[in-house]
Amino acid sequence: MKQAIDMYRAQQRAQTHPEVSISEFIGVRNLHLSSDAIQGSMRLAMPDQIELEYVQQMMMWLLFKKDPRHIAQLGLGAAALTKFCYRQFPTANITAIELNPHVINACHQHFKLPDNDERLQVIEMDAMDFVTDHRHHRSLDVLQVDLYDAAAEAPALGSPAFYQACADCLTDDGMLTVNLFGNPDNYEANCTANLEALEAAFDAVVWLPMVHDANTVAIAFKQSPSVDFDALYERATEIRVTTKLPAAKWVNGLKAWMQGAD
Repeated sequence: MKQAIDMYRAQQRAQTHPEVSISEFIGVRNLHLSSDAIQGSMRLAMPDQIELEYVQQMMMWLLFKKDPRHIAQLGLGAAALTKFCYRQFPTANITAIELNPHVINACHQHFKLPDNDERLQVIEMDAMDFVTDHRHHRSLDVLQVDLYDAAAEAPALGSPAFYQACADCLTDDGMLTVNLFGNPDNYEANCTANLEALEAAFDAVVWLPMVHDANTVAIAFKQSPSVDFDALYERATEIRVTTKLPAAKWVNGLKAWMQGAD
């Protein structure tokens, strides 16, 4: 495990950070990293809402936990998850880890990311360094992972060592959500490899049906939950009322996955 982590860190030190560009289309502002690929979006009329469906799905842990104390994001994107969690959970600490300083600056300038305060910490740091730091172990209730470089060929981090370190950062009933995206030519292989690595580190792993642009969002549980779909649909209604997120679709996806797995 140490050899794999050291190799990743050496590769990161040799890389330069891609520049950020901004585009707008029909009231939606998009963030790009040296390409046309969209790395995050914000609807100008609703800057604290989550615009993209797969990013909304990254909140599906809400079906199982109402009052997290500490939520962390690995990968800032356009700060959609960071802003949403900061606004929706006023008693929770929010930590976002982003390696590229250009992304952090763009989020402050163009995507209404608040300044750091006693609850919010956006840190320029390598995600692997964060999750392997023993000071962060057993400190997070929720971890949201969306790590891609400018090419977006596959998740920037997806090794068994990485996911085990993520699991180490979670409390006993903690959860991780992760976006699995990649080049269509190797998407299936990359997705399978990531899911296998997750299953090795977590007690239970479930994923939703693929949505736009081949994004698949998975949720991993430190401890496998008991699942009552009637209760989950009731909880989904609460989420819809309080956050406007389409949580019933998440329950439908989880139910379809479980039926397919039987």
